[in-house]
Amino acid sequence: MSRILTLTLNPALDLTVRLLDLRLGEVNRSEAVITHAAGKGLNVAQVLADLGHTLTVSGFLGADNAEAFDALFARRGFADAFVRVPGETRSNIKLAEQSGCVTDINGPGPEVTAEAQADLLAKLDQIVPGHDLVVVAGSLPRGVTPEWLAALIQRLNSMGVRVALDTSGAALRAGLAAGPWLIKPNTEELSEACSEPAESAEQQAALVERLKAQGIAHIVISQGSAGVRWFGPQVWQSTPPTVQVASTVGAGDSLLAGMVHGLLSGWSPDDTLRHATAIAALAVTQIGFGINDPARLAELAGGVHVQAITEQ
Repeated sequence: MSRILTLTLNPALDLTVRLLDLRLGEVNRSEAVITHAAGKGLNVAQVLADLGHTLTVSGFLGADNAEAFDALFARRGFADAFVRVPGETRSNIKLAEQSGCVTDINGPGPEVTAEAQADLLAKLDQIVPGHDLVVVAGSLPRGVTPEWLAALIQRLNSMGVRVALDTSGAALRAGLAAGPWLIKPNTEELSEACSEPAESAEQQAALVERLKAQGIAHIVISQGSAGVRWFGPQVWQSTPPTVQVASTVGAGDSLLAGMVHGLLSGWSPDDTLRHATAIAALAVTQIGFGINDPARLAELAGGVHVQAITEQ
């Protein structure tokens, strides 16, 4: 298996409140309250660990409430390369209704100074060699600019390591220009970053042509229940099986982990996309991150429809 580094620049303590339905302006009673040390890069890392890979995790972490993250790293066997910064890692509240609808209330997180950013770059110079791929995932904390993210990706590219990027908004727009190896936006994120519509296959193909000219080898577009369209050497489309949705949190992170796993393992394109789509389908049936039921995953994979569309 591979050695993978995930960068979570803006991690979070996720407080998920499960309830039958959310009634605004009224007293709501929860069915359960679950706390996770999370953040997109860490979510990806947990799925990749379950798939057998060796993980190093890094980014910025608030020093005042790091206990839950330290426990996660120890439990999962992650190599901890986070830069601790003053203050608390942000807390995100997720109101998960029985219908699968999730309402997010995301906290601001600590301010990351230029000194802390320089510390992370220096640390990456030391630890990146020997890794097969770097996943850069999630939003940017206060103090970190999209331009800094683009320079980070260019720095990683210059070190000869492949970069998988999953972010949105101005961060994605800047990151695209830096030419990562793989990106995984949804249709709305891609449209916003490129300032063009990305709903239809034709619109996506036009955008992909431009992105590939920037050096991006794999564009994986998640489309929710409509499936996944992957523009690589060929164009592939997957359609997931119907499942009972508990929460959509982590589905995109699980999809990204599955794609990275298949590509690094040398799997065929159809097996890669089928398995990744099944991992994402499994993710929406649970609250939390990782592959806890391999038998159920195999069952879901059997219900994924994968089709090659055309050659690029």
